[in-house]
Amino acid sequence: MRIVRYHQHGTPEVLQVDEIEKPEPGPGMVRLRAEAIGVNFAGIQERSGNFYYGDRLPLPACPGGDAVGTIDALGPGVTGFEVGDRVASIIFKDAFAEYSLARVKDLVRIPAEIDAAQATMLSSPGHVGLKVIKAAALKPGETVLVHAAAGSIGHLVVQMVKALGAGTVIATAKSPEKLAFVKELGADVVVDYSLDGWEEKVREATGGAGVDIVLDSVGADITPKSINLLKPFGRLVFYGSAGGGLDLPKIDLEDLAGKWVTHFSMGVVERVTDSYEDLISEVNELVLSGKVQPAVHVRLPLEEAAKAHEVMEARQQLGRIVLIP
Repeated sequence: MRIVRYHQHGTPEVLQVDEIEKPEPGPGMVRLRAEAIGVNFAGIQERSGNFYYGDRLPLPACPGGDAVGTIDALGPGVTGFEVGDRVASIIFKDAFAEYSLARVKDLVRIPAEIDAAQATMLSSPGHVGLKVIKAAALKPGETVLVHAAAGSIGHLVVQMVKALGAGTVIATAKSPEKLAFVKELGADVVVDYSLDGWEEKVREATGGAGVDIVLDSVGADITPKSINLLKPFGRLVFYGSAGGGLDLPKIDLEDLAGKWVTHFSMGVVERVTDSYEDLISEVNELVLSGKVQPAVHVRLPLEEAAKAHEVMEARQQLGRIVLIP
């Protein structure tokens, strides 16, 4: 089978197509024949050598991602799924391939009505987005600031908070095209956070009151500035560091007085008691009802994985970048 791997860390050009044998699923695993593979920013950090979520993969390595396809083979003892079932799953390694291995506990059944590329957002992006919102304990009518709102998770979060009863939604992005995109998704106010003084634009949009919730996947200097935009007892959920790489944001403890800040990165947030299955079911319902519409920026053949990473690193995407084997 074809698989995209890197034999050393570096720029997107290190990605190459190799031929290897199909993997065999072990206990609790299935093998998927991929229809579409969603590209995640974590794969870029890992490929470049700037990965902070866990241990680096041994070389040669293949990025992780979100695969949608049909089950091709079952591992020993697997029940509840059959060969031929259409599913999506987060794939932590070796996702950029014609076939990949997924854990049964990560599988999401895909309704026939949903396009494969759009369905790549029903596993980790949709799950993470909804769990982040629940971690923030959103209440009806609250003002929410969503950073990186045009990305694969951010554009879902903007729509989700609206669907779940947020009042004013303020979305940040870095270009006129992205700002127009998130405005179309339902953001009430859009702000270019690459410009000096962006936080004053946010404060003006709230009449000087500040925001109730910040959902931050950028980090770097954006996080401390966002904390200063919170109302008393406001909440910030930090769930990624796209702007800071390995350098997590530095926060002055005095700025945290009367505020609640949590770090979330694919793990368990104690406030969120919903099961994985319940969260995914809610994501599916939001998509099927039309309240959340996953956007696909571009579909590229597997051989153009390097281009997919280039587009994402350049912060050009509006929604999701998807590889088609």
